[in-house]
Amino acid sequence: MNKLLNDFTGTVRRAVDDYDMIQAGDRVAVGVSGGKDSMLLLLALNHLRRFYPQPFELEAITIELGFEGMDFTPVRELCESLEIPYTCLKTDIKEIVFDVRQEDNPCSLCAKMRRGALNDAIRARGVTKLALGHHFDDAVETYMMSLLFEGRISCFRPVTYLDRSGVTQIRPLIYAGEQKIANVAAALHVPVVENPCPQDKASKRWEIKQLLKTMSAEYPDMKSKIFGAMQRYPLPGWEPKENWRLAK
Repeated sequence: MNKLLNDFTGTVRRAVDDYDMIQAGDRVAVGVSGGKDSMLLLLALNHLRRFYPQPFELEAITIELGFEGMDFTPVRELCESLEIPYTCLKTDIKEIVFDVRQEDNPCSLCAKMRRGALNDAIRARGVTKLALGHHFDDAVETYMMSLLFEGRISCFRPVTYLDRSGVTQIRPLIYAGEQKIANVAAALHVPVVENPCPQDKASKRWEIKQLLKTMSAEYPDMKSKIFGAMQRYPLPGWEPKENWRLAK
């Protein structure tokens, strides 16, 4: 198991190094939703800080959206076992988005409100970096969504400085594919909090995910080529410090 975590942490470190995500003295907060992506990211960063040449602090923050049945006790217990400070903030985001406003496209507003709540929480705690669980497949899907639905070439950046809060968002999982994350999380018995959001498999992102899955059956390396093109083009913020890399 240690070898498995070592190997996965190596993938995370490549992204951290290529995009200069963490500097000495940083206080890094992981935005933990309870899903496999953010939970495994927390484990990997905790493992990384044991030997990374630039020492940094680590903590975890959960924005509780208000869905019934979501119990974040497994997250709290994991953080306690790793001696990582954990904060769980309750919000009324679910009520506002689904019950009050009844949004036709709830994902956009929900994401905006989650970001706002996270930014307020980390600003109050003196955090300098916010680590998010967006991975390789998320990047490719976001690129394709922008291209097909908006007619533009765009994607979130591996590193984004938020001037209003003074916090930098980092995405250390961008070289890790969704299937790899799922396999490692299962092998390490990472606890997961299931998300009951009704939009989980009804969003535009889900449509793009299914499209890419269908196309990848015919062209297995298609997503890697798209990702490589994003780095070589490069999109703003996507050119690595040295040589561009492809996710494995």
